Amino acid sequence: MDLLKISLFVSTFLTGLIAGLFYSYSCSVTLGLSKLSDIEYLKAMKSINKEILNPWFFSSFIGSLIMIPFCTWLYYERAGVDGSFYLLLASAVIYIIGVFGLTGFGNVPLNGSLDKFDIALANVQEIKAKRESFEIPWNRFHFVRTVANATAFALLLLFIMEI
Repeated sequence: MDLLKISLFVSTFLTGLIAGLFYSYSCSVTLGLSKLSDIEYLKAMKSINKEILNPWFFSSFIGSLIMIPFCTWLYYERAGVDGSFYLLLASAVIYIIGVFGLTGFGNVPLNGSLDKFDIALANVQEIKAKRESFEIPWNRFHFVRTVANATAFALLLLFIMEI
């Protein structure tokens, strides 16, 4: 095995892990959370947002951010610009902007805002307003990054089928 094949395997594997995480979250967690009362929802999201920040998550989430462009560069060095190169390049751009960028500029600021919100000091109206200002945009951002991640993953799989 050469470095390109190893990096392609690692890129695809890590991207698949994150795609699966986001997909399963969309298919189960957000649906379950939507059934909770406002205070239960906010407490659950605070807890989830805290617990997701762990080495397992970061190794795959940031690993994909590093490995897809690295794999793209390795392929470019070997084969130059061809149709297959554009699959890798598109995967890298989609992951960087649609997954990592959207998370950093969409979901993370919302998570930070929620983290600063003191549920214990808030009244019922403030709790309801906080949920409304958080849940809908967070879920929209999450949906877009889920689709982007699945697309980046599919492009990597298409690349593998081509080479």
